[in-house]
Amino acid sequence: MVVLYWICCYLAGTLLTALWVGKWTGVDLASSGSGNLGARNAFSVIGKRAFLLVFLGDFLKGSLVVWLGLWFDFALLSIAIAGLLVVLGHMFPVWRKGRGGKGISTFAGVAFWLTPDLFLAMLVLSLAFYPWLKSATLSMLAGFSAFFAVAFALQVQSVVWPLFIAIFIIVFRHKKDIRISFESRFPSKKP
Repeated sequence: MVVLYWICCYLAGTLLTALWVGKWTGVDLASSGSGNLGARNAFSVIGKRAFLLVFLGDFLKGSLVVWLGLWFDFALLSIAIAGLLVVLGHMFPVWRKGRGGKGISTFAGVAFWLTPDLFLAMLVLSLAFYPWLKSATLSMLAGFSAFFAVAFALQVQSVVWPLFIAIFIIVFRHKKDIRISFESRFPSKKP
C-alpha cells in the first residue's frame, strides 16, 4: 500500500499547474521567459494572477500528498518520502523528459502540513533576510538553513531526512539563480 502511495505521489508531482495556467491564458510557459514551469516564470511572463494560481496549484499538490498519508495513517517517515517524491515529480516529470519546475511551491505545501514548526522557521527567516538581501533566491537559502537548524534542535532529522534531500535538489536546481543573485547583491570590487 505504501509503495502504491509513493508512486501516486510522484505522478501527482508531474501534473504541472504552470502548463494548465499557460494554456488557459494562451501562453506556452515552457517556451516563454526562462522556460521554467513554475510560479516565478508565470509571474514574469503572464503576471501576478498567474503567479498566484501556479503557486497555489503546486502548493496544494504537496499538501494533498501529506493529507493522504495522514488519512491512511502512514508513518511520518513514509509521508516525508512521499513529500520528496512529489517534489521530484514536479521537477523531473517523466512525461516531459525531466523538464518541470524548481520545486519550491510543492515543497512548501509538503512542509506546511507535515512539519509546520520547521515551515514557520523557514518562512520567518526567509522574510527576515529579504529586506537585507533583496533577493527571494538568497532569502530562500536562509530559510532552508532555518529548516535544518530547527529540525536538528527538535531532533526530528531522522524523520524528515527525505525533505533534506528535496532541499539539496531544489538548491541545485537554483544554482544559476543563486550565482546571479549573489553577484548582483554582492558585486566584485575588482576594477
